[in-house]
Amino acid sequence: MLDKLARLEEEYRELEARLADPEVLKDPARYQALSRRYAEMGEVIALIRAYRKVLEDLEGAESLLEDPELKEVAKAEREALLAEKVRLEKELERHLLPKDPLDEKDAILEIRAGTGGEEAALFARDLLEMYLRFAEEMGFQTEILDSNPTDLGGFSKVVVEIRGPGAYGTLKYESGVHRVQRVPATETQGRIHTSTATVAVLPKAEESDFQLNMDEIRIDVMRASGPGGQGVNTTDSAVRVVHLPTGIMVTCQDSRSQIKNREKALMILRSRLLEMKRQEEAEKLRQTRLAQIGTGERAEKIRTYNFPQSRVTDHRIGFTTHDLEGVLSGRLQPLLEALKKADQERQLEAMTEA
Repeated sequence: MLDKLARLEEEYRELEARLADPEVLKDPARYQALSRRYAEMGEVIALIRAYRKVLEDLEGAESLLEDPELKEVAKAEREALLAEKVRLEKELERHLLPKDPLDEKDAILEIRAGTGGEEAALFARDLLEMYLRFAEEMGFQTEILDSNPTDLGGFSKVVVEIRGPGAYGTLKYESGVHRVQRVPATETQGRIHTSTATVAVLPKAEESDFQLNMDEIRIDVMRASGPGGQGVNTTDSAVRVVHLPTGIMVTCQDSRSQIKNREKALMILRSRLLEMKRQEEAEKLRQTRLAQIGTGERAEKIRTYNFPQSRVTDHRIGFTTHDLEGVLSGRLQPLLEALKKADQERQLEAMTEA
């Protein structure tokens, strides 16, 4: 492991030198890419330096064991340093795990109302607002690709593109069934209802990632539908794309341009087919139950938002916070970090078993 750590330190020093190069400063795109990598490496470099310091201190403690007067003190210090060494090694192993090459991609986020009627559609809207706020905090750009609004302001379905370095890797753990427990706005008796919405997070697939065979695709053009009002698109610009071999169907109607709706629908279809391919490959691998954190098992309830108790619980890792308002306001970072750490630990366990 020490050789790998030395290579990372060397890369970090090279990045520092390149970021100070006047030629690099003249190229904003290159400078931004190098700065992003430099920032990403900051945490692991801090761990490496702490690890090297512990190794040095251990050598010092070992030498003091020969001194009769300092032996007991040195022994206690040595035990503490050995425990810290083990802790840092585990942290470094987590950081050195191979990364999913798709993690750096943009994301396609789909939210669909589940059981619960209009209340489920309102919950889907709440989830949409939560993710939009989180994306804003992270500096990601967002664009609604398609939506089916309901009469009370909810969504039966909404699809969003989230653009930014690492958008997919950041949000991929959100795939699954989200459950809400609260008194709906439509409830007159004050009773608590349970409703659900399904979230799917896909890596945005470029044409180079997944080639579509247009002979296997049917494209239908139709009139956009939705609640009435001045903003209704009354032209035949809505597009439905059907992948004939799988039956996957994508509809886009938010743009007034038929061409743009077609492009968006094909992009979503490409992303879904890429994710289907990845899921099939993952099924072939023998993995532990917790591996489903990373792949996003969509049929399973993954999280509960309990309004009476102001509680959010992620059932995959037993994570609970009573900051429901904060989570719905987009403060998802602690939860996502906990999910990422659990997934990394699962990968380490799988490597050990192998």
